[in-house]
Amino acid sequence: MSESVLPIDFAGLIREGDLVVCGQATAEPLTLTEALMAQAAQLPPFRMMIGPVFSETFSAASPNVSFQSYGVIGTTRRLARAGRLEVIPSNYSAFCADFATRRHQADVVLVQLAQSGGRLSASLSNDYVSDAARGARLVIAEINPEAPFTFGAEWPEDVPIHRRVTARRPPVELASTSLDDTSRRIASHAASLIADGSTLQFGVGRIPDAILSSLSHARNLGIHSGLINDAVVDLIERGAVTNAEKGIDAGIAVTNQVIGTQRLYRFVHENKAVAVRPTSYTHGQGTLAQINRLVAINSALQVGLDGSVNSETLNGIAIGAIGGQLDFVRGANASRGGRAIIALPATASDGSSRIVANVETVTTPRADVDAIVTEWGIAELRGCGLAERARRLIAIAAPEHRDALSAQIRKPAG
Repeated sequence: MSESVLPIDFAGLIREGDLVVCGQATAEPLTLTEALMAQAAQLPPFRMMIGPVFSETFSAASPNVSFQSYGVIGTTRRLARAGRLEVIPSNYSAFCADFATRRHQADVVLVQLAQSGGRLSASLSNDYVSDAARGARLVIAEINPEAPFTFGAEWPEDVPIHRRVTARRPPVELASTSLDDTSRRIASHAASLIADGSTLQFGVGRIPDAILSSLSHARNLGIHSGLINDAVVDLIERGAVTNAEKGIDAGIAVTNQVIGTQRLYRFVHENKAVAVRPTSYTHGQGTLAQINRLVAINSALQVGLDGSVNSETLNGIAIGAIGGQLDFVRGANASRGGRAIIALPATASDGSSRIVANVETVTTPRADVDAIVTEWGIAELRGCGLAERARRLIAIAAPEHRDALSAQIRKPAG
């Protein structure tokens, strides 16, 4: 902290072995988390449950703090590389539900809230924090005057707030990544699978941004996603997103998290056309099955020749997450006219193929796979046998790897 006086003294508040849960991604309560990390060396050993992190708060954390998360996203990669992050392999929906059922029991919760007219809102994320707070010993809220008040994320009246501080920092921002030729080529192929009237789900990163940027010509698109970003504002302002044909939540863009810049935050502030709903709704199979033409757009680290998708590990090291991928893949498969798209570059940064004979970790099973997209084309896998899947996937691998992949196809017996 740059200020000489910290906003709160955690001495006596944090007990040995406590599980401290804080808001994730852009909902991180920076004033509180920075103060906690500044004092951590003088506190008894404790654990922190974190999600994606887009700040530098935990990069040089005291050794008496151990970390847990449902994946490795953003700057948590540094903790993972240092062997300081325990990954809980769980679908995002189940991870959040585990706080409601007390399978994960929080002791202390740090949350960023927005305030408007005496009302409080969880603002940028309506995830597991309120359920964690409901069972916590201590809830500390950072009231951030620069955080947008969002509908759907109103703070529950039955969840007490024991201490409040005023934020000294604006909310975390995450700008869109610059697009490259590979992501544009992937986006061109993926966009051909997205019909007018589709409802979109997508994640963070260059490829989802490229796909969204390629859809400005589309009509009557809807949004029902784990997150929204600045690209959604572009699509709404250009008239491509109307949310008119979703089948549910007509006229409303539904999300679980808001991850972007101040432009996005200003757009969602007290905007009734945007709803930041709880995970049980945004990722719930009963909800997703009601949506018309739900198109789930997700990424991967590897795809096996049988269609299995790995979004979690490489060489035994966790560098990704299950997240909501399987929640939305299965939801899209159950949706009327839905599509589940896994989009990835055909080649990794080291030149190796991301289409492989066998993945080392299965995030999305081959039975759930629909379409795989690389810069070399589309492999439609739903309903295909293993031999045909392999042929189609090799066709969208990088040309320099196709012969080696073909040699690894098992010949049928006899």
